[in-house]
Amino acid sequence: MPELKVMNKSPRMILILDGEELVGAKQNRIVNTTILVKGNATIVIPVSCVEHGRWSYDSPTFHSKERMMSSNLRAMKSEQVNYSVRSSGEFRSDQSAIWDGIAEKSDRMEAESPTGAMAAMYEKERPSMEEYVKPFRLIDSQVGAVFMINGRVAGLDAFGKPETFAEIFKKLLESYALDAIDWHDPDKEQKALKSEVTKFQKAALAAGAEGRPSVGLGTDIRLESRKVVGFALAVDDRVFHLSVFERADGGAGNIRESRMGRFTQKRRNRV
Repeated sequence: MPELKVMNKSPRMILILDGEELVGAKQNRIVNTTILVKGNATIVIPVSCVEHGRWSYDSPTFHSKERMMSSNLRAMKSEQVNYSVRSSGEFRSDQSAIWDGIAEKSDRMEAESPTGAMAAMYEKERPSMEEYVKPFRLIDSQVGAVFMINGRVAGLDAFGKPETFAEIFKKLLESYALDAIDWHDPDKEQKALKSEVTKFQKAALAAGAEGRPSVGLGTDIRLESRKVVGFALAVDDRVFHLSVFERADGGAGNIRESRMGRFTQKRRNRV
């Protein structure tokens, strides 16, 4: 079953992120949506496998890895989860499509893994990712960022507090950097234009929104339009995590076909 049991033994709430990798047991998994777990609680969360070829125990339990699914695969998964939520009320992905997406990306990046593990791409490209993320710095009160590849917006991630974003920043940045490395062509770099960010923000604001109870605390809001797809987690009218991507069949599809990448970040301040 594409589910895991989470036991929060702390009196404090914990935030589990969409796309965050959980390592261990018989297969490594990623979380299908962002979930807020209340203190001293046990819940079952929806996950997807990101290690197709391993069916034996690596360890009896899972632990969080400082790694997230790449932005284009998260975008694809968001479309799948949105469809599943609408049709069945469940936060499920298309597991076969996720395995295929990881395999295709691994082939392009020549990241071999006997078990088809998503982790192999990160391990192979670790030196390149470190170079990509080195120039980026947080600014005061920053709660999110718009990320661009090939001069086009790939996605937006924002959080409720600067402290939360600061904690997530590096692994989030690396998840977008992996796509930038995948599609990079140094001979065909494109400029990052503010107008592209503005268009994306307008598309995100115009997207249809449908809310329902989250897996954990709060309300899960599914966002979708012809141009963008994403979600938000809100508790008591406060947004804990907002994530929006260009749709795979829109501008992001053109990014993937071109396979040229210039990775840039537009910072969002708290408002």
